[in-house]
Amino acid sequence: MKLHLLSSTAFVLCAAAPAYAADAANPPPVADIIVTGTRQTGMRAQDSAAPVQVVGVQALQNVGPPDLGPALSQSLPSLNFQGFGNDTANLTLSAALRGISPNETLVLINGKRRHTTANLAVAGGSPYSGSATTDLSFVPVASIQRVEVLQDGAAAQYGSDAIAGVVNIITKTADHGGMLIASGGKNYENGGATASAAINAGMKLGENGFINLTGEYKFHDFTQHGTCDRRYFDPQCNITATNPVIVAGLKASDGFPRVNRINGDARYTIYNISFSAGYDLGGAELYAFGSYGNRSARSNQNYRVGNRVSGTTSTGVTVYPLPNGFTPQEGVREEDFSLTAGIKGKAAGWNYDLSGTYGRDTVKLYTLNSANRGLFSALQSTSATPLSGLQRDFYDGQLSNSEWAANLDLNRDIEVGFAKPVTLALGAEYRRDSYAIGEGEWAANAYGGGQGYQGFADTDAGVFSRTGYAFYADLAADPVAGLHTDLAGRYEHFSDFGSVTTGKLTARYDFSPAFALRGTVANGFRAPSLAEEHYSSVNVGPGYVYGQFPANSPSSQLLGFSPLKPERSTNLSIGIVAHPAPALQLTVDAYQISIKHRIVGSGDIFGSNGSTVVSQAVLDALSARKISVADATSYAGIDIFTNGADTRTRGVEATVNYASDFGEANHVDWSLGVNYNKTEVTNIIDLPAAVYNASQGQTKLMTQYAIDALTTASPRVKAIANALWSHGPLKVNLRETMYGVTSQHLSPDGSGQGSSAQLVRIGTTFITDLDVGYALTRRLRFNAGANNLFNKQAPTMPTVTVNGTQRPLLNNVYNAAIAFTPWGINGGYYYARVTYNF
Repeated sequence: MKLHLLSSTAFVLCAAAPAYAADAANPPPVADIIVTGTRQTGMRAQDSAAPVQVVGVQALQNVGPPDLGPALSQSLPSLNFQGFGNDTANLTLSAALRGISPNETLVLINGKRRHTTANLAVAGGSPYSGSATTDLSFVPVASIQRVEVLQDGAAAQYGSDAIAGVVNIITKTADHGGMLIASGGKNYENGGATASAAINAGMKLGENGFINLTGEYKFHDFTQHGTCDRRYFDPQCNITATNPVIVAGLKASDGFPRVNRINGDARYTIYNISFSAGYDLGGAELYAFGSYGNRSARSNQNYRVGNRVSGTTSTGVTVYPLPNGFTPQEGVREEDFSLTAGIKGKAAGWNYDLSGTYGRDTVKLYTLNSANRGLFSALQSTSATPLSGLQRDFYDGQLSNSEWAANLDLNRDIEVGFAKPVTLALGAEYRRDSYAIGEGEWAANAYGGGQGYQGFADTDAGVFSRTGYAFYADLAADPVAGLHTDLAGRYEHFSDFGSVTTGKLTARYDFSPAFALRGTVANGFRAPSLAEEHYSSVNVGPGYVYGQFPANSPSSQLLGFSPLKPERSTNLSIGIVAHPAPALQLTVDAYQISIKHRIVGSGDIFGSNGSTVVSQAVLDALSARKISVADATSYAGIDIFTNGADTRTRGVEATVNYASDFGEANHVDWSLGVNYNKTEVTNIIDLPAAVYNASQGQTKLMTQYAIDALTTASPRVKAIANALWSHGPLKVNLRETMYGVTSQHLSPDGSGQGSSAQLVRIGTTFITDLDVGYALTRRLRFNAGANNLFNKQAPTMPTVTVNGTQRPLLNNVYNAAIAFTPWGINGGYYYARVTYNF
């Protein structure tokens, strides 16, 4: 028997298992050397004082979806990937580490900070609300050599955002060979056809250099869940509408009676190209890496009936230009760009690395297949005949986010008589971040804008920026044999909120080769993203209007809210690493992450509930921002990001790794990992007096729905058991994932409160994944498999009776999948893949 270890705190993840055949494009790692969480060179993951998981090439390829986010989620028990998002959040999904916000995890590419998306997720009540993190869809999987995941607070080492940990993506550097991959798949039901193709190739650059290139294409089609729309049908899909225009339009609509297609995945097409290059100058190395990505995506919104858009001619004739109704879509055209260049080497006894990084993400937003009902009505009233040429597509405006950073990192080993030389690291960073909202076309905003999404007005538009600089020092020492310590400190200053100092102490003691104890004490911070500070928009639906108010705007402060300030965190952890048998490794790490002044979504703050005024100040603020509430027959209000809560997350992560040979080329890599975490809200700030209304139940900043998003809407327990069996050219990978209980209070008004609220609970669920691969030749292999092999479907929304009428507990579609289902809403997915190595 023999043991293959790629991580001291995680699964083998199949990364070190023998490949189908020698592959120059995917060379095996040198032992298990890591570069994340340490400034020392030559550190192995199994010797690290901090928990580091390593996900290798094979683990990334043993999953179905051709996307990095789901691939990591299916490999790491502490990482969850968003299965479904509302509105524009459905167009850029996020991943979260250790049960807290995606914003608390820093993403690096080859050790350099990766820029974030411009598309802020504003859907209230979601565990991913407020996220504006690195979009992993723009990192081609074929370009990756491995992913190192530091599961430890690391703000003192890497700066803002590293409260939960760090994901460091290491790209390929091969100077020859390559691979070509093509795959396709589909859900067992609900749609969602998927196709992808990628090519990776390495080549020499002159005599002493290399360049490694990757191109990637990905396509995913719509999915649809649920049956009929409660506004026009009963639960058995019998039409309840009586208006003849509505009835005729429903019957003529595509997919009748399932006319409302809002519950499901967006359709997207993504093109990515990336490169990594280096040139040895003799004593120094020039290097560069970067990427360009382009996404075109659209997601369905609530169906609008045939009389939704109407007008009356100057002669008194009523005109319905869209008698069959229509389904508006929110669309994006997104460009993502990143470039890093630098030089590293050794001078005067110091290892140095001087680099510059620029990243930019630009999102152009559109409302498609829609109509501006107010504008049409106004124009039609001036004409004696029915108008033609109705505008259906609207440009809503542009979001852009850019980050520029310059870094100098120095380190050297100093002999002081300890068991090992002391490693001293020093560094400095300068950053400039910019965020902008560009105004949409006039028709996208005037008269309430296009149905589905109102464009950005001049009151939303603006350009915002900040500068910052930082200095850090890190001292790693082994005073005696078996004891390793690492002390890091960082000073950081931002132009918009001042200075912060953080520190981290990590230690590990190996009592013997079979047992080690390790732990960390650290404090951290996260600067508010510029999007959280300044994003402004309007969400318009059938019967409701909500304004997303910028936290730092004068209108928010007039309502009693304060400008955003940094989150502060305290991280504690203690763990063991044990080798109780020659071919067995066990790790257990307990942790606590306390966050003060956590930036959270407020939940819906009502200005009106039907004809009842809940807060006149909210209605006045909406009016001041030129937001029409003409469609708000049910609800009108605002949402806002604020430093609204303190939270405490406690958890334990345990892993077991084992590898075994059974003779005759039979080899099995076994792994088991379990993560448990529980988040509690320890404090919520008071609701400002201007929006407080006890008689209407508006007394808390965070609704129960929003609180549940932080505490119970993500599974507290996630476990992954994996077995990779190898027999010559045949490989079979079987993975079983257990998702623990999730729950959330839901109600028709979205608050999760009141007499109609219910606690919706999803029980413990096991999901089985299977991948079978066969190497037909030394270079060519085929894989076929299934994620969610037994097609475990998401639970559906319960039905309640409100005012004598049956309806879904939340939203409009009967039997729609519950959005917070941890394994996703689409059920089983089967796929096939072909790989050619050259």
